[in-house]
Amino acid sequence: MKHILIIILAFISFACQAAEKIASPSEKIIVGAERTEEYITKLSCQRVAVLANHTAMVGDKHLVDMLIANRVNLVGIFSPEHGFRGKADAGEHVNSSVDEQTGVPIWSLYDGNAKRPSDERMRAFDVLLVDIQDVGLRFYTYYISMIRMIDACADFGRKVIILDRPNPNGMYVDGPILDVAKYKSGVGALPIPVVHGLTMGEIALMAQGEGWSKKCDVEVVPCAGYTHQSRYVLPIAPSPNLPTQHSIYLYPSTCLFEGTVCSLGRGTEAPFEMYGHPSYQGGEFEFTPRSVAGAKNPPLKDQKCRGVDLRGVEDEAIIAAGFNLEYVIDAYRNLNMGEKFFTRMFLLLTGVDYIKEMIVAGHSAEEIRARWQGDVAKFKEQRRKYLLYEE
Repeated sequence: MKHILIIILAFISFACQAAEKIASPSEKIIVGAERTEEYITKLSCQRVAVLANHTAMVGDKHLVDMLIANRVNLVGIFSPEHGFRGKADAGEHVNSSVDEQTGVPIWSLYDGNAKRPSDERMRAFDVLLVDIQDVGLRFYTYYISMIRMIDACADFGRKVIILDRPNPNGMYVDGPILDVAKYKSGVGALPIPVVHGLTMGEIALMAQGEGWSKKCDVEVVPCAGYTHQSRYVLPIAPSPNLPTQHSIYLYPSTCLFEGTVCSLGRGTEAPFEMYGHPSYQGGEFEFTPRSVAGAKNPPLKDQKCRGVDLRGVEDEAIIAAGFNLEYVIDAYRNLNMGEKFFTRMFLLLTGVDYIKEMIVAGHSAEEIRARWQGDVAKFKEQRRKYLLYEE
């Protein structure tokens, strides 16, 4: 009995150590931007532009401020969706402006015009520095802005240096591969799964290697101390409606409600952590979307919705479930609206025909999941040579 007790205590100690390792590896991770010795000297005597937003922090300083403090000739800032300060609504037009603190011009890629800079702006710099915190989803648009900028830099012979950051959803790969012939869009640009498991640097290398982007002089400054199994807790919310780590873990699955008649909680204190509709039956949980900063006109604004609160679901359970269709299927069956439940956006987000077709036909989440497993296995093998970090 004494020996058994010792074994049990040893197991508990090991489990606690493992839990600590999962909970706090981000303390040991050094992001690419912080490894200044790897790139600052390469910017000497160059006209530098950055593709960055509010997440581009180097310690307690923003990348822009750090570059200027190091006498880098910073000529412009390209800003992605949500703007340079990260406060604009999803897809909202953001005008170009000037950074008040530094006087550097901000060139918006979401100003309602072509999402590619003018020839004049492309000729204004020699090197593009990319530093944006991504969340690892095919329909999260930061990587699309990066790929478009790489293509533009290829046309003008400009060098691209990507300051890499960890992927908070980088511990798994799941979901269907985008059918680019049918559903390439502003929320899906490459033939990758919904949850691709890559960092921004790895996506860029894979796009170059697979011919998904134009050949360009691309260099990645990798993170130190990161692996794809690291649980990296984001120090700054990457966009207005992903305010918590829990929302980032739920995002792959709950974002699908953007393509339905339901609300996923935009305009509440917990976007992407709930779902509902005024006609949802049997739900005790209620919420009412309101106009708030970052969600000025949310779906079902000012309408009382009933539905499901996902804030109590454990993080590890969300990760283990992966790209989970159960929430959408529950709402679809509950509302009993048939195809009126879906909008065109649902197809753009899933990137394939068969998910909607199988939901309508009455298939379960597990039956639909089986459909993409072979594609995921092929993609994981395809991406292997581009990985910068241990799986």
